[in-house]
Amino acid sequence: MSEKYDLLVIGGGSGGLAHAQRAAEYGARAAVVEHGPLGGTCVNVGCVPKKVMWYAAHYAHQLHHAKDYGYDINTRGHDWGALKTRRDAYVKRLNGIYGRNLAKREVSYIAGNARFIDAHTVDVDGRRFEADRIVIATGGRPMVPDIEGAELGITSDGFFELNEQPKRVIVVGSGYIAVELAGIFNGLGTETQLLVRKDAILRDFDAMLGTALMREMRASGIALTTGAIPAAVRKEAAGLVLTAEDGREFGPVDTVIWAIGRAPNTATLDLANAGVVTDEGGFVTTDELQQTNVDNINALGDVTGRAALTPVAIAAGRRLADRLYGGMADRYLDYRLIPTVVFSHPTIGTVGMTEAEARSEYGEDVRIYSSEFTPMFYALGTDKKSTAMKLITAGHEERVVGLHLFGDGADEMLQGFAVAMRMGATKKDFDDTVAIHPTSAEEVVTMR
Repeated sequence: MSEKYDLLVIGGGSGGLAHAQRAAEYGARAAVVEHGPLGGTCVNVGCVPKKVMWYAAHYAHQLHHAKDYGYDINTRGHDWGALKTRRDAYVKRLNGIYGRNLAKREVSYIAGNARFIDAHTVDVDGRRFEADRIVIATGGRPMVPDIEGAELGITSDGFFELNEQPKRVIVVGSGYIAVELAGIFNGLGTETQLLVRKDAILRDFDAMLGTALMREMRASGIALTTGAIPAAVRKEAAGLVLTAEDGREFGPVDTVIWAIGRAPNTATLDLANAGVVTDEGGFVTTDELQQTNVDNINALGDVTGRAALTPVAIAAGRRLADRLYGGMADRYLDYRLIPTVVFSHPTIGTVGMTEAEARSEYGEDVRIYSSEFTPMFYALGTDKKSTAMKLITAGHEERVVGLHLFGDGADEMLQGFAVAMRMGATKKDFDDTVAIHPTSAEEVVTMR
């Protein structure tokens, strides 16, 4: 006998939880199926514990510069184990909060692995559930290369399981996860190598950001090597050694971390039983309304392969509930102008088009404003770091279509400018805004 719901959400990550709870607030009888701890990637092995580790590395940088301000500080090293204990306890508290929030909104929590029987029926470890509507929000998982010895390395999931800090590490990858993990290790004193397949990092971002971060990573002591395509990993007495396709060898190190991309969690869902179409990468195909090819099945978040960011999944989930259960027929997520941050050292904030994208769409109607400077924080010391900014405008009215920030505080200063850009702000609007002095953010409204 099957249990029946108005809504069944497969996946208890940020997007799935946001959708189920919003739908329940509108009166839908909803349930969430999740095989792991509530909160998904972000809470358990993603942005939340990552930001904790970023803070730890950030404080190491701050302590380094404290002498510039008259402090005589001696540290006795860093206790990785104590930090992990506190971090894991924080995550566990969040898991509990998510569970209580579901109960508060009378959303059923079904623990287990879901697979489709048909478009309206799901099996969860032998129990059957029916629903008028099913939403797939199963997220993604880190990829591992298909090379000899790949199992000797770990992924970002494994990074959060490390009980001891490696003394030597190789991080493989060029995206935001790779540079963030490399920055954390380096900041906490691990001898860090970053291996990049092509000639740059963050290739999906504006070129200025990748160039600036590569320069700073190398200056901070990270051994960043481009054109390194992994071919094999072997274990020796001294540690792990990675061999590249061109014969170069890297190591020995204590840990190799694969940060080469993420794949969707769709393989075990038996989507074919429901007739749901996926692309060649296994991502569930959806339109702008998060609609799959099956009328009563939607998908959102990382499993769709679009803008794999926690706030995007939450926004998509809530808007979908608004439309389906809240009577807002035109409500959906606009995937343009999504701000995002890379928690590198220093941070990156970016929203809108890259320069290449803007020139491709607007041609000669593009105008670029840029600035590079040393923030006041470094004025009293000799170890100085640069901040770089780029403002991209288009058309006669110079509407701001892209903003890219690299430097201390970029993560916190971006949000307000993203609001302005969504409202159609022009360069004149930025120019007419009185600057806050002395800050780095004032450069955004004073660039010429």
